[in-house]
Amino acid sequence: MAKSGWTVAIVGATGAVGGELMSVLAERSFPVKRLVALASERSAGSEVEFAGEPLKVAPLNDSSFEGVDLALFSAGAAVSEQYAPLAVRAGAVVVDNTSFFRMHADVPLVVPEVNPAAVDVHRGILANPNCSTIQAVVALAPLHGLAGLRRVVYSTYQSASGAGRQAMEELKDQTVALLSFRDPPVSRFPRRLAFDCIPQIDKFLDDGSTKEERKMVEETRKIFDLPGLAVVATCVRVPVFVGHAVAVFVEFDRSITLEAARAALRDAPGVVLTEDPTAYPTAVDAAGDDPVLVGRLRVDPSVPHGLAFWCVADNLRKGAATNAVQIAELLASRGRLAPQVH
Repeated sequence: MAKSGWTVAIVGATGAVGGELMSVLAERSFPVKRLVALASERSAGSEVEFAGEPLKVAPLNDSSFEGVDLALFSAGAAVSEQYAPLAVRAGAVVVDNTSFFRMHADVPLVVPEVNPAAVDVHRGILANPNCSTIQAVVALAPLHGLAGLRRVVYSTYQSASGAGRQAMEELKDQTVALLSFRDPPVSRFPRRLAFDCIPQIDKFLDDGSTKEERKMVEETRKIFDLPGLAVVATCVRVPVFVGHAVAVFVEFDRSITLEAARAALRDAPGVVLTEDPTAYPTAVDAAGDDPVLVGRLRVDPSVPHGLAFWCVADNLRKGAATNAVQIAELLASRGRLAPQVH
């Protein structure tokens, strides 16, 4: 660990995203003076690894954030609701990976490639967007800069890891059971996921959409500061372990050529464009890496000024952990993460 830097706490250190947070902090050489791994009482005492060294997990409680400069939360909305304000009162800056704070008016919702200046107005808490939203807006941002977004239609293909480590285990168990001619276990998903697709992520709302679909709509508007933007989403869980895909259909305010769109995406931070339509990226290509992979870019002739494209990303990394660490890096570089005097 670095001899100087920040004391960083990870809430939910034993979860899938918590593990990725530790990996990304080490990979990107974020200046961690001390890492505090926090989890529920049942996980306390277990060990995780950070920067090649074992680290004992401590139980999350009201005094967990004494001396902490930066707290990265990924343990569920209820945990963030209860403990994030305590962390701020203890002097920490919170980057929250759950849905709880995302639509709070005084909490910035940040994707560093899209709206980096949003970190300047935080009041102690910043929010990481939904994983599918992150990858979609990274690809949309350079196109929005060219021609202005008018309408966006999302169709997502989201992996089991988006529902956590136990969901990945369930997909594995279901697959083994079906291949062994046994009844598959179903508990983490509303229906069997193995060898099927489920057009439901999270609970249904009164209008027939799901909470996941509502998140993508509202978060896209907030990140781009376009409260009136027309957005609709259909979110589907697919039998993939890691990596989300999104088919995006966009109508723009102004004319945009395919050549200009390609050039903008080629130069966009965080984007890797595949121009050969037969070499499209898939979740397997994205897993374990950070860029948003874009392919199948084409004209959408059904609307004026329309384009369609396909994008994939590792939902545990750019869709969660990497984006959170990038937010922390922005805070540090812009002087919004000042070390405490301990």
